[in-house]
Amino acid sequence: MTAQEAYQWLLEHSRESAYLESFAKLAAWDQAACIPKKGHPHRAQMQAALAGLLHQRATDPRVGEMLALLEGSSWLQPASVEAVNVREWRRAFDRATRIPERLVVELAQATSEGEAIWEEARPKDDWEAFRPILKRIFSLTRELADALGYPEEPYDALLDLYEPGVTAAQLEPVFKQVGEASVALLRRIQASHRRPDTAILHRHFPVPAQEAFGKEVIARLGFDLEAGRLDVVAHPFMQGIGPGDVRLTTRYHPDYFNAGFFSTVHEMGHGLYGQGLLPEHFGTPMGSEVSLGIHESQSRTWENLVGRSLGFWRYFWPRAQHHFEALRDVRLEDFYFAINAVEPSLIRVEADEVTYNLHVLIRFEVERALLRGELSVEEAPEAWDARYQQYLGVRPSKVGDGVMQDVHWAAGLIGYFPTYTLGNLYAAQFFAQAERELGPLEEQFARGDFLPLLEWTRRNIHHQGSRYWPRDLLRQVTAEDLNPGYLLAHLERKFTALYGV
Repeated sequence: MTAQEAYQWLLEHSRESAYLESFAKLAAWDQAACIPKKGHPHRAQMQAALAGLLHQRATDPRVGEMLALLEGSSWLQPASVEAVNVREWRRAFDRATRIPERLVVELAQATSEGEAIWEEARPKDDWEAFRPILKRIFSLTRELADALGYPEEPYDALLDLYEPGVTAAQLEPVFKQVGEASVALLRRIQASHRRPDTAILHRHFPVPAQEAFGKEVIARLGFDLEAGRLDVVAHPFMQGIGPGDVRLTTRYHPDYFNAGFFSTVHEMGHGLYGQGLLPEHFGTPMGSEVSLGIHESQSRTWENLVGRSLGFWRYFWPRAQHHFEALRDVRLEDFYFAINAVEPSLIRVEADEVTYNLHVLIRFEVERALLRGELSVEEAPEAWDARYQQYLGVRPSKVGDGVMQDVHWAAGLIGYFPTYTLGNLYAAQFFAQAERELGPLEEQFARGDFLPLLEWTRRNIHHQGSRYWPRDLLRQVTAEDLNPGYLLAHLERKFTALYGV
């Protein structure tokens, strides 16, 4: 077999696996959005069977043989699309062959069960119903980390699944810098005499109007609703099924504007990344998102740097007042201050820009301690609550607002949370570079001109697929390594102006 024939075999094998993964993603979306209550046990078995089949394909010895043939061939040109795919196929094959199929199946079943139990237990604050499956998920995840191997600690193996090349030791000083700066800014804001009137966000906002306005906004920003859809779930997420099919989800509160609107725009940012991947590369690394941190940079860009900007609302304010009678007596400047209010809170997804990264820091510390064996699952609620008191000065009164608030652990997404802060850091650095190239972006937003930023991100990020690892992509686009200064400067500039501190 020639090198070219080996590559063609790998290409077809990879795309067939991607179609099967699309079924798994569709089943996961359906489980969150549509499944009848009694369908969860069968869905867990479905997902386990599919995970086993995908693992068999990923560890097929022929994959290793084809890769070895290609890696020793002069046909494979450095820096080519083919070379990128081969590099990432090798990484995926080596990782998959370290994981026993039994563990893959058990994890798929446990996390499918875990999500169903979490969805039922969280509204009831029923920690005892959730604790056993969570304990099993953490046990299986620790086993996964040991199977994968790690340079320093188990958490590194899990981080690498979501953010290639990143370790906990690398993140610790960056998170410390961001955390300390965030706390210092928060203290100054709390000392300010300026206060927004956040009561205007808790008027009556009919759910049908929220849905109509949200769809109008995301379509104007560039999300193709003929290649996607928007549904309601318990915990918002985006699921890219494949080319032409990107699912967004959100949740609405009729008495709170921010919860529905900003979760919709956040997930749309993820969706724009999914729709921006080149369809001709579907089923290969060149047609795949490079990391969760880069993914999060896209959602945080559109949610915060665009959606919470004054320029954005100068353009959309007439449409907001058209949809919501509750806003017709509100001044734009008062609304803008209200949606950017800084207030320590319990719920991560509703946190403001200043305190958000403290929520992530807490999860990073708790997860790391659980994986190291320094903390037991039984001790997690108290450890969580104590850190909220330490960093944010608030303490959950119920477990549903504490350690059980996120679906991530139930879904087995341990090591995922740090990508949220990485996403904020990447977003600020990318945005600064886009402004250098495109000019003042907020002035463009005020005119309703969002296409230049979207095209810039498509060209520089989405279309690159997995050509570069995250930090390499950052250097490629901005000519600079990760620099927390961009995020901290954004927060300082925006919130000192709002609060006069």
